[in-house]
Parts: sequence; C-alpha cells; structure tokens
Amino acid sequence: MSQNPNLLLQSHLKTLKLPTFGREHPTVARQCASKDASYETFLQQLTELEVQHRQALAIERRIKQAGFPLVKELANFNFTAVPQLNKKRMIDLAKCQFIEQRANIIFNGAPGTGKTHLAIALGREACRRGYKTKCFTAAQLANTYIEAREERQVTKLENHIRRCDLIIVDELGYIPLDRTAAEYLFSFFSQCYETTSLIVTTNLPFTDWPQIFADDERMTGALLDRLTHHVHLIEIQGDSFRLNASMTRLQQKGGAMQA
Repeated sequence: MSQNPNLLLQSHLKTLKLPTFGREHPTVARQCASKDASYETFLQQLTELEVQHRQALAIERRIKQAGFPLVKELANFNFTAVPQLNKKRMIDLAKCQFIEQRANIIFNGAPGTGKTHLAIALGREACRRGYKTKCFTAAQLANTYIEAREERQVTKLENHIRRCDLIIVDELGYIPLDRTAAEYLFSFFSQCYETTSLIVTTNLPFTDWPQIFADDERMTGALLDRLTHHVHLIEIQGDSFRLNASMTRLQQKGGAMQA
C-alpha cells in the first residue's frame, strides 16, 4: 500500500526543518496554478517565504537576547522637542555603519532628554541588521563582572562580550562606582576597544568622569582615550521629557478639577 504523498511531504519537510514550506505550499501552489506559473516560480516563492520567516525569527531572537528594558524605536522619538538634535544624523547612524567601523556613540545630556530611547532604538535596528547586541546599565555591567568573578566565570563573560558586535552601556555616571566596579568597567572598555562598538549614555561631561571611576584621573584618562578614539559624540540639550509630561498631566488634572 502506497503512503499518502502529502503525509510523506510533510514528514520530509519536518526532517529538513522547512516549516514554512509545509504551511504555505498549498496556498502558493494554488496561486501559481491560477497564473500558470512555472515550477521554478513556485519553488522561488516558497523559498522566499522560508527565508523571510527564518530572518524574522533570527531578528526576534537577537532582540530578546539583547535584553532591552523597553521597546523604543527611532520613528517614535520626538525630535521636535529637541530641535538641536540632527534627525538626519540619527537616521544615518541607524544604518549601523559605525558598527562595521568599530566606532562608538556617546549620548550626553541631562536626565530625561531621550538618551536611553535613542540608544535602544539604535540597538534594535542593529539587531534587525544582523548584529549581535547586548544592553546593560553601567551598574548592571559592573555587577555582572563582580558576580562572574565570584563564580570564577570572568573569562566566560569576556568571551561572550567578544562575540557581541554592539554593547549598550546606559546611565553611566548616575550611580558612583567603588574601586572594584570602576576597575572592572575600565577592563570592559579596554577589551571593547576597536573590536566591539559601544553606545554609552551619560549625564556627565567628560571633565566629571573621574568621579565615576573612583576619582582616578589616570584610569579615566586612559579610558576616555580609548572610548573617544573613534566616536560619534551627540550632546542632547533640552528639558526632561518625563518632567514636561508630568507637568502637562498635572495641569490637565488641575483644569479638569476646576471645570
């Protein structure tokens, strides 16, 4: 007794790990038959769907592995609230050529001005373009090193870092670091020099960076020398988005109560 051809096809497609073929081939077959398309066209359309599906899964996986704390996109950034920020420059950076050049980006500005939004948006775009990305706050990164040291896993952590194309270090300068944490961050930045691109957000000018790194001006100077060798420095001036939004809500609430 001959086996059902469709069952055999599904079995073979499962073995070959072609789920989109199995799901879409009846629809594509009907469409091609209605247009009297060739067998080559039928296969081309099916393989295209399979590739698109795999690419979408890969992007989803990279975004998940990056560990972004929020979903932020460049399209949703309010550029009108920061008129000094060059929108075209941000769109150009979103092409991720700076990663190929092993260059860094530093966003500097007051809290609440959109630095984290822009950093995450560029990181998500990097994931879409096939780059392996990881996102930390500066405190998280320092703690990750300390935990790895306690578990004797520093080499494993640094090997993981070397496999990344882009690492985001958010909120550098918001929390003072002790000597050990500062030394680990210095080691991290040194390891990334000209091998892994960085996006750093900070609320402090470079002259105040020694206070981040245990008031060690020599270590800070060496770090800045590496970090700013190939860098896009973007200063964001303006009022806090969060503060402005809170004030607007309070004003609206006050107006509603008076009404």
